[in-house]
Amino acid sequence: MTLANDYSLLSDAARSFASGRRELFIDGDWRAPRAGRYRPVIDPSHGGAIAEVAEADAADVDDAVRAARRAFETGPWPAMRPHEREALMLRLADLIAAEAATIAQIETVNSGKLIQNTRLFDADFSVHTLRYMAGWATKLHGKTMELSVPYLPGARFSGFTRLQPLGVVAGITPWNVPLCEAVWKLAPVLATGCTIVLKPAEQTPLTTLRLAELCAEAGIPAGVVNVVTGSGAVAGAALVEHSGIDKINFTGSTEVGRIIAGSAGPRLKKYNLELGGKSPVVIAADADLDAAIPGAAWAILGNHGQNCCAGSRLYVHRSIFDTVVEGVAEIAASLKIGPGLDPSTGLGPMVSHAHRDRVLGYVERGVADGGSLFFGGEAVDDPGAYLRPAIIVGAGLTDAVVQEEIFGPVLVATPFDDMDGVMPQVNGTSFGLGASIWSRDFDLIEDFVDRVQAGTVWINNHNTLDLSLPFGGWKQSGVGHELGEEGLMSHLAIKAGVVRR
Repeated sequence: MTLANDYSLLSDAARSFASGRRELFIDGDWRAPRAGRYRPVIDPSHGGAIAEVAEADAADVDDAVRAARRAFETGPWPAMRPHEREALMLRLADLIAAEAATIAQIETVNSGKLIQNTRLFDADFSVHTLRYMAGWATKLHGKTMELSVPYLPGARFSGFTRLQPLGVVAGITPWNVPLCEAVWKLAPVLATGCTIVLKPAEQTPLTTLRLAELCAEAGIPAGVVNVVTGSGAVAGAALVEHSGIDKINFTGSTEVGRIIAGSAGPRLKKYNLELGGKSPVVIAADADLDAAIPGAAWAILGNHGQNCCAGSRLYVHRSIFDTVVEGVAEIAASLKIGPGLDPSTGLGPMVSHAHRDRVLGYVERGVADGGSLFFGGEAVDDPGAYLRPAIIVGAGLTDAVVQEEIFGPVLVATPFDDMDGVMPQVNGTSFGLGASIWSRDFDLIEDFVDRVQAGTVWINNHNTLDLSLPFGGWKQSGVGHELGEEGLMSHLAIKAGVVRR
């Protein structure tokens, strides 16, 4: 018996969509790739193919960008009033909500994620994202002002600013939160009147392709939303380098982010990069351990550790270090490992066998560098891409398991004696995406928030996101923000005007 998904649990609609062949979505139509190449889509719970999708090349990407450009410049989209765009976004949200269960099932068999998570986050939170951003469509406006112009004392002037859509956006999404990341990139595009070419991760393209179908069903005009599937090295690179792209919105590794920045810089393209993380979780001596221990456990175990904000570095006051680490290990040991469709599963497979092996390689390296394996850290004897979570203690600040993003359920735990002594370790990586502090001491919390180098700080919680808050990283964790007003405004160009009166 293997730990494979039971496909009898799928709805007919999910089973149908998560099988067969899927084409490219360009200018409102499904198109075969010009070169006729396809790649398999793998269910990581058993390692076998469940579907195949088109493998786009530069010519296909060019078709998609040209379609988005036509829709932006000459199609019906630019003439739509804000309330009309809002209505279409709300209709799209309703369509996703109506088939949230099916979408969650498709996401689970494609990515290996737990069905309860794909429902709550990938499906339901995508609906919330669209509804939140739809409200912004009618609330974007410029300003008017009296101007001084002191060097022309005999004349009077007034000024104004106008916000206009930036243009064609390339949205490149990761495999760990496939649908929700696609919607995070799509929603501000629709609200501001831009158009988009989405390129999902090659491992997890299925729900983004279903999203394209729902966009057409909602009545979003042809060419406004396009989806090209394929490799990052070919389709992704062609999209980034295309002269018809005005803005690149990328979520993924820091290494690829540097390549994108290097390409976009000379071309003077706008870009937003949400990159890697190595988030610290700091538990002070006075922390409420009934909350902090499960909080620290799920900071690293959530989404199987495949999370840019995963709390992969745990710093615990020495007086409670053994209690906390043992508590986290108990939670990890209690989780049932199995396929994502099984509602009793607590930890599913990695997204692929290659990624599982990469994660296990870090565990081996952490021990070789001098760390001690406190718990887990081995592959499960099964055809699926399963592994047991690992807890490593005694690692040094310069060790790879401390410095590099592993993107799996590998926790490095370190004791500390005081906050002044631990802060250099907390800030001692090249990343700065998120961090959490667990304490009941208001002064200690305030000091931590001031000193930690991270784009988001969680206080007595970890990795809580909301559409109202901007999300982005410091240092090597990114450039710019998604979500919130800041994420929306990055899709707009400001035009200033001067009127002589």
